[in-house]
Amino acid sequence: MKIALFSDIHGKILFPFKLVDLYQKETGCKIDFILQCGDMGAYPNIENLDKATIKHAQYDRDELGFHDDFTKENPEIRAFLNELNINMICVRGNHEDHDFLDELEKENPDKSIFPIDIYGRVFVCKSGLEQTLESEDEVLQFVGIGRIGDRKGRSEKRFIQDYERKEIRKLLKTKNTFDVLITHDKDDSQNGYGMTEIRQVLDNIIFQYHFYGHTGEPFKEETDSNGITQSIKIKELEFNEDGILENGCMIILTKEKEELSIEVVDQKLTNKMTKFNWKSQ
Repeated sequence: MKIALFSDIHGKILFPFKLVDLYQKETGCKIDFILQCGDMGAYPNIENLDKATIKHAQYDRDELGFHDDFTKENPEIRAFLNELNINMICVRGNHEDHDFLDELEKENPDKSIFPIDIYGRVFVCKSGLEQTLESEDEVLQFVGIGRIGDRKGRSEKRFIQDYERKEIRKLLKTKNTFDVLITHDKDDSQNGYGMTEIRQVLDNIIFQYHFYGHTGEPFKEETDSNGITQSIKIKELEFNEDGILENGCMIILTKEKEELSIEVVDQKLTNKMTKFNWKSQ
């Protein structure tokens, strides 16, 4: 099983799919799923954009990619996604239309993940629930925790909600171990920053890998303070001033014979898709 991981796509919903298609063609290796660490930029209605997204969208229409490409039918995009035949499972970030996502979550009370786009290829997983992905020969067990933490007691929807904390408290009682934890925020090991609940989960449950985004830091791999989990900061899927992607923005997780390993996709591959040509590739 091979899974591509991305973070902070900010409206460029189609871009991870295009990078996966390129990776498959360049390497001959099949990707089974995409996992995405939040800040999808899932805004179906432009009127509901947050201030940061409005600011960026004024000079970069890609910020509105969910609205433009994934809320109304585009036959070319549907044909491409159908041929690729890969689903993307995301956690929520802080830059999403949470009212929209809340409504979809309520419409799917018995599902741990729910679809959010017109093509049925983009899913959001509920925070704190046990998740399973299956390929022909492997099973991946993972948990997602969306949104961001807050030390000031604020309840705005970009921050973790009480009902999600309740699910995480249930999760802390499990005896199960997992392959992967995906979050948007990082843990709160830095004073005054991050999400307390992520630290609690990492200190009480065994995960082999933890992937996150949000912070703006470069790609980084280190052993978590729990001494077990490999912690991976995925570089945001953003173009630099030269119009190319930074190192560590696309990670491939392989599970083979119960063993996990990661590959940081080389920039020689990602550089083939730039700010100026990715939509036409």
